[in-house]
Amino acid sequence: MKKLGFGCMRLPLLDKDDPKSIDIEQFKKMVDTFLERGFTYFDTAYMYHGYQSETAVREALVKRHPRDSYTVTTKLPTMMLKSADDMERIFNEQLEKTGLEYFDYYWLHNINRSDIAQADGFDAWKFVIDKKAEGKVKHIGFSFHDMPDMLDDILTKHPEMEFVQLQLNYLDWDAENVRSRENYEVCVKHGKKVVVMEPVKGGTLANVPEDAEKLFKEIRPDMSVPSWGIRFAASLENVFMVLSGMSNYEQLLDNTSYMRSFEPLNREESDAVSRAVEIIHNSIAINCTACRYCVEGCPKHIPIPEYFRLYNGFKQLGGGWTAPQVKEYAEISSRPGVGKADDCIRCGRCEKTCPQHLMVRWLLPKVADELGVL
Repeated sequence: MKKLGFGCMRLPLLDKDDPKSIDIEQFKKMVDTFLERGFTYFDTAYMYHGYQSETAVREALVKRHPRDSYTVTTKLPTMMLKSADDMERIFNEQLEKTGLEYFDYYWLHNINRSDIAQADGFDAWKFVIDKKAEGKVKHIGFSFHDMPDMLDDILTKHPEMEFVQLQLNYLDWDAENVRSRENYEVCVKHGKKVVVMEPVKGGTLANVPEDAEKLFKEIRPDMSVPSWGIRFAASLENVFMVLSGMSNYEQLLDNTSYMRSFEPLNREESDAVSRAVEIIHNSIAINCTACRYCVEGCPKHIPIPEYFRLYNGFKQLGGGWTAPQVKEYAEISSRPGVGKADDCIRCGRCEKTCPQHLMVRWLLPKVADELGVL
């Protein structure tokens, strides 16, 4: 199996402001080309795209291609469980939405210190084991967003888990708030294969500062900037699959072009990545990947990732607003039911679900101070 997987969290949209408005026709074209080029792995989840991603996978993939030509991963949303009965209900709903009779891979979703209580309390671990025994799931594991000591404890208690899905990219490799390297090493210690998410950090590593891009192009003018993130992750020996959230056909063509005959990073390229990390770290104010987990439960409906993106752009320009940024903020903040950055009531729900462990309640007031002048 080739190491590139199709992440279905950032599919092409008909309306960029509506995550449910998936461009099915473009998605179908992307699916067809992905399979034609020898790639087979698709990753979705219950709540992606406003709960529409699994249905889109059914329409673009499952209805149109033989079952033995692809593999599908989806996830049990442990953070949403209110009772043990929820697991069976959601699982059956996922089978119906995807149109599948079984899942090739099934993960417990977003295991961290906040949500592990649900996984343990309702014994979600046994639930996925039982589904595997029933033949409804071929392989089991979990996606993880926390610290290495916790991951080590989980894998010690649950050696039956076959895979771990980790946020891993060259910017987070040694980052204190993510600690990709140490989490990866824990998986190696326990003999677990790794599925990589966020190899391009939500698009951050697709649009690097000019000095970093120049560095990459001097060494590999034939390679796109995002390719460095995906190849970095795929170069790790214990990595089984690298997911890319491809949002348009051009991104898919690019990714599949260099991953069809994958070449690991050489020494010169690895050194360039290390130098690029220093450049990029100095340009980013808030390390948000725009996964939107924080938006789901916000009582004030604040589009936190969008405001953080605007703030990062403001800082990268040396603290000055451009006309397009002013226009974009006006469009975002004027949407019906959308909260402004200073509407935050400091409830902390966003911080419990943030995979980056960002101190959102502390960051939003800083953002509000800048956005408030617009």
